Amino acid sequence: MTVKISVYSDYVCPLCFLTKQSLYEALKEKDDIDIQWIPFEQSAQADTLQKEERILYWKETVYPLAEKMGVPITLPDVTPYPNSRLASEGYYFAKAHGKAREYTDRLMDAFFQEQQNIGQVEVLSRLAAEIGLNQQAYEEALKQRLYEETHKNELDRAHNEANVTSVPALIAGCTKLSGVPVKEALEQLINQEQKPKKKKVTLLMNGPSCGINGCQ
Repeated sequence: MTVKISVYSDYVCPLCFLTKQSLYEALKEKDDIDIQWIPFEQSAQADTLQKEERILYWKETVYPLAEKMGVPITLPDVTPYPNSRLASEGYYFAKAHGKAREYTDRLMDAFFQEQQNIGQVEVLSRLAAEIGLNQQAYEEALKQRLYEETHKNELDRAHNEANVTSVPALIAGCTKLSGVPVKEALEQLINQEQKPKKKKVTLLMNGPSCGINGCQ
């Protein structure tokens, strides 16, 4: 039985990047898992005070967690810290062309391991081309905001139907995992989905997450 996991994440959220690594590591030997990435934009443009808070947050939370997980990650030296609106809209172009997972992987790696500013159209377009998407068509889609309404509708659905309020959030059927997952929590998520269906969503609290006020 294939278990479908919806992963709600923000491209500029470090905890979402750590979740990506943790998820792939835990599921690398499984062939019955279908992962669907869904952009859940939470970030906003940063001012000087937010930058100071971000540095402290990374020092106290992100870096210790990344070290424990063995995941290389670097606080991007990008000013201002970008939001993920265009990157999220571009996801739906990638999804329409069968490159959803590759797109998510490339953007997160570029931002958190290569210091690339994924808030810029030219950077996004180049990264899209690297995973085999048509660079010109992708760039035109962003400039014309062809997927703006699609992204908005998906955000509304995440809020109203899936009750997602923070990222990362993983949902498999009737089971929801909030926060950076550990292997045991992922296994529980999958096991819950393989049991008889429930009417209500079961919430499994796990690691830290990024709320409406952000944590970047």
